[in-house]
Amino acid sequence: MSLFTHVARGRLAAWLTVVAAIILGAAVFGLPQPSNPAPVSSTGLSAQWQSTQVERLQKQLPSRDVQPALVVAERADGRPLTPADREALAAKSGALSRFAVSGQVAPPQLSPDGTVALIAVPLSTAGGQQQVSDTIGQLRAALGDTAAGLTVQVTGGPAFTADLSKVFEGADVTLLAVTAGVVALLLLLTYRSPFLWIVPLLVVAATEQLTLRAVDTIVPALGINLQEGAVTGIASVLVFGAATDYALLLIARYREELRRVPDRFVAMRAALRRTAEPILASGFTVVLGVLTLLLSEQENNRALAVACATGVLFAMLSALLVLPAALLIFGRGLFWPFIPRVGSAAREGRLWGRLGAFVVRRPVPVATLATLLLAGLALGGLGIRTGLSETEQFRVEPEAVAGARTLAKAFPAGTTQPVAVLTNPSAAGAVARAAAAVPGVASARPGSSATAVAQVDVVLEAEPGTAASDRAVDALRDAVAAVPASAPPAVDGAAPLRGAVVGGSVAATYDTAEANEKDLRLILPIILLLVAAVLVLLLRGLLAPALLVLTVIASFFASLGAAWLLFDHVLGFPALDSGVILLAFVFLVALGVDYNIFLVTRAREDARRTGTRDGMLSALRVTGGVITSAGVLLAAVFAVLGVLPLIVLTQIGVIVCIGVLLDTLLVRTVLVPALAFLLGDRFWWPNRLRPHAHAQNPAAPEPVLSRRS
Repeated sequence: MSLFTHVARGRLAAWLTVVAAIILGAAVFGLPQPSNPAPVSSTGLSAQWQSTQVERLQKQLPSRDVQPALVVAERADGRPLTPADREALAAKSGALSRFAVSGQVAPPQLSPDGTVALIAVPLSTAGGQQQVSDTIGQLRAALGDTAAGLTVQVTGGPAFTADLSKVFEGADVTLLAVTAGVVALLLLLTYRSPFLWIVPLLVVAATEQLTLRAVDTIVPALGINLQEGAVTGIASVLVFGAATDYALLLIARYREELRRVPDRFVAMRAALRRTAEPILASGFTVVLGVLTLLLSEQENNRALAVACATGVLFAMLSALLVLPAALLIFGRGLFWPFIPRVGSAAREGRLWGRLGAFVVRRPVPVATLATLLLAGLALGGLGIRTGLSETEQFRVEPEAVAGARTLAKAFPAGTTQPVAVLTNPSAAGAVARAAAAVPGVASARPGSSATAVAQVDVVLEAEPGTAASDRAVDALRDAVAAVPASAPPAVDGAAPLRGAVVGGSVAATYDTAEANEKDLRLILPIILLLVAAVLVLLLRGLLAPALLVLTVIASFFASLGAAWLLFDHVLGFPALDSGVILLAFVFLVALGVDYNIFLVTRAREDARRTGTRDGMLSALRVTGGVITSAGVLLAAVFAVLGVLPLIVLTQIGVIVCIGVLLDTLLVRTVLVPALAFLLGDRFWWPNRLRPHAHAQNPAAPEPVLSRRS
């Protein structure tokens, strides 16, 4: 630990550390930013998935960069459109031709009941997401003066792209402001000092900004496409939470040492020696945990793995190098008005000492009740539903969703996002007939074609993203795969495809859900093994790590059940997004074990001197306040994800928030101590605790006390 304690050798060392950190930060901001590599696909899935195969085959078609925006019109009173309404819409369709790729827009299509009109405007998508968003904005503006009494909305693929991009406009600033505000408030409440909270907040905020800039360089350099928004938002929240947690742990131990020795530099060296191990163990557990996402089928998850791992590494370095130096520069006065003096009594820990005394008297009923509570909350997840439809992704309904709902009332719900079936030109007719015969298919007709490939456009009856839509896609794939194709096209040099492949955004959603299930089966056991391995190395035992892993698993299922009760009965969410469970599990297992690490490493340290029972009591007393503050802060920070109007981010934030609170207030406070009291020294099996050489006075001050605070 000499690397970290060197910062506390004196005032000059502290200043040099801060200056070095500033220079390093400036160097990171000055790094060249490589161009973002082309995404594997729009969904980030590899070529083994049919939706990706279709996306690549579509590049051979003349219509490869064309998608229709759907203009939907109905009367405000819901009655059938009048002749005057239809004339106004026909005139408007002519005016919209300037947005169309071909310069022409077909006349409005009237629904069978005459209540809804549909105008398809083929738009170019070659300019990227920003160009599509700008075009949709201009299209909506041009429809603003449509005849009175008509409600006109723009939906379809380009409109959903535009509305999704609007979700993240200014999101970075909003997320940073709200997160920083939450952290500042909780630090102020924790320290009750008008000055102390400023130092860790500035260090943490600088770490977060440094992380985001480094991620802009590292992720593309690794050949991974980085999509701003959800990835950077989650990484930002994680860095704020983790860095602040480490800061709380360090400052608490530093304050404890300041009550023992008069020299603040000696106190900081002792604090760093005692906190470096749990911070590094905690940090590398999170790093290993999030890096398991590199095994994911989805490129976004791989980008998230690199971003979060980078952020946690920076959080550890800032907590063990920059923050100690900054604290030493300002001295004891930073803690005013509660300045820790040598020999002064600790003000914190009394509540947790009384709680520990209660648990040690009744460990069996306490452990039983805690386990039953976790099990009861986990039962709330029975009947959980997964998979959000296209119109259920937003907490605040945008125009694209409202237009899709209007369209679904009078046309097949799948009209907004037709399924694309790719095959040989010679087999297009047969594929269209086979597709039309599939249950759940409203229509199928040949579309654009090229020399080696042809597309069949299939409209489903069900809304995209629903269970009925998924069943139709599955049945459609079986049906068209059986159609013989004489000279099937190859995909990027891969083996020729037989029959036909089914893609488009609807099939991509289905493939993404399947990929999430595959990721769950692969990543979940790996992250548990990694966390267990870290705990075994840290605690040098087997029983304690196994119990801690089991408590984290129980906490995850309890938080998932509790969150589902909230989503289903209070917030009215229709289902969990298919990717939420994986991300919530990774973050909860990696972060949830942190608080157990903080507690158990301190308990082991004290147990070497006093035994397991008294060591756990002491650890609970001295770490109770700081770990509770850290847990509440991390939970609040993840809850901040709810400020973004995407349901998936809200769900991740709420599940992690509940899980962290359970880990902090129940598992770490009650269940783990009760298990340690029940097992005694066997808790560390097969390790046997041996007293340190200076066990009777492990925190004795160092002999050199020349620098006074």
